[in-house]
Amino acid sequence: MPRSLQLLRLHLRVADLARSLRFYSTQLGFKVLRHADRRAELGTSQDAPGLLELSEDKNAVATGPEAAGLFHGAVLLPDRGALGRWLQFAAATGAEFDGFADHGVSEAVYLSDPDGNGLEFYADRPQADWPRESGKLTMFTRSLGVRELVAASGSVRPNPLAESRWGHLHLRVTDLIRSRAFYEAELGVTVMQDSLPGAAFLAADGYHHHLGLNTWGQPRYPKPADALGLVSATFQHPTAGNDRELAAPEGYTLELASIPGTYTA
Repeated sequence: MPRSLQLLRLHLRVADLARSLRFYSTQLGFKVLRHADRRAELGTSQDAPGLLELSEDKNAVATGPEAAGLFHGAVLLPDRGALGRWLQFAAATGAEFDGFADHGVSEAVYLSDPDGNGLEFYADRPQADWPRESGKLTMFTRSLGVRELVAASGSVRPNPLAESRWGHLHLRVTDLIRSRAFYEAELGVTVMQDSLPGAAFLAADGYHHHLGLNTWGQPRYPKPADALGLVSATFQHPTAGNDRELAAPEGYTLELASIPGTYTA
């Protein structure tokens, strides 16, 4: 599916960089592209652009449940077989999973990094098979057939994340209406589904969602700027022109780029 909007990169602040690198590289299959002082850049292969920046701050504190911010960043694998092979790899390395779900539009696996940042690894179903009622998208959450997924995937390959990229960003927000309006204006997205209580899913290009928003747990204030967690998210946007940085309502920096950003140590 052609895309005019793409989540390129996430920057997370972590408490222990060595611990996070072990988790992301050893357990999840990311490749360390650069590592300097208290920062590192990771990607899905050595010749692919960096997708994830980690910066260490041992004095940063975790946000509580009352703060908005990252719900999860979602890695999109190229197909169902790749998801099953990645799942076998992560299970073999001892990754602890938070859940498994069939959303109709996709099959998904959930887990959290050592600092509590949510992650999703998923594969899309063909768009023609996405569930709809009266022409409207109707994503749902049902049990995932994990055994069937693994059985149909074949054996693990040397690089379990080859050709993967960020698929979407899901945020906890304090005001659903305000956040919807902000992202509609800045990213040019439209609401694809808002039938779930306290949530909205927005996208461009007819995708199921580039952005998820929820008020689950009723967060009351933005993430503190110096706290652990999401520091910035970079979206490639066709009308970005010169690169721009915006203060997002959830307490992180939204970066709009006309071309992929580059890493500086």
